[in-house]
Amino acid sequence: MSETKFPQLPPLVPSRGSHLSREFFKRLFLAQGWKFEGEFPNLAKAVAIISPHTSNIDAWLGFNALLGLGIDITIFGKDSLFRTPLKPVLEWVGVIPVVRDTPKGQTQQIIDIIQQKEQIWVGMAPEGSRKAPEKIRSGFYHIAHGAGLPVVMFSFDYDIKTIHILGVFHTTGDFEADLEAILKHYDGKMSAKNPEWVAKPLQKHMKKNP
Repeated sequence: MSETKFPQLPPLVPSRGSHLSREFFKRLFLAQGWKFEGEFPNLAKAVAIISPHTSNIDAWLGFNALLGLGIDITIFGKDSLFRTPLKPVLEWVGVIPVVRDTPKGQTQQIIDIIQQKEQIWVGMAPEGSRKAPEKIRSGFYHIAHGAGLPVVMFSFDYDIKTIHILGVFHTTGDFEADLEAILKHYDGKMSAKNPEWVAKPLQKHMKKNP
């Protein structure tokens, strides 16, 4: 696997921001002692996931990394949030509203939106909670499989202050088998800010400290 402190965003990946904004957040990310490891895939459409998620600091680091890369990540949120003062912030971040209680279902709404786009990276948190959830939520998987998108995997590694780019996974339709295959990519490539809050299915894949 190739190594780089901070990758260039490949041309097919949807982008945002200016050279100035990207340079600012790249420098901010690196100034905190963090770096990237791995090769960033050149894909126009994907579902991106990152684990482990055990602290609000994860969101801060992710925010720095995303804006430093200049990647346009789409996040889906409850439509009710857009009827609050948060609406301008949500729109700036790139959150797209979805209606939860519809005959079509939330997952199909998201798939329909994805299929209308030529470029879209959807960002999802498979753990759902940052405090030791019992299982990995399947929403990211059903969206990726239903829309025919690959899953791009990233991990936080606090021990060496690194975000690992773990590669691309193509779903088969068998969630349980595919989830196990996805999690194997994380073996020895992740460590958490709060190890006691790591999701149960991820715990056996954490780095083993000597």
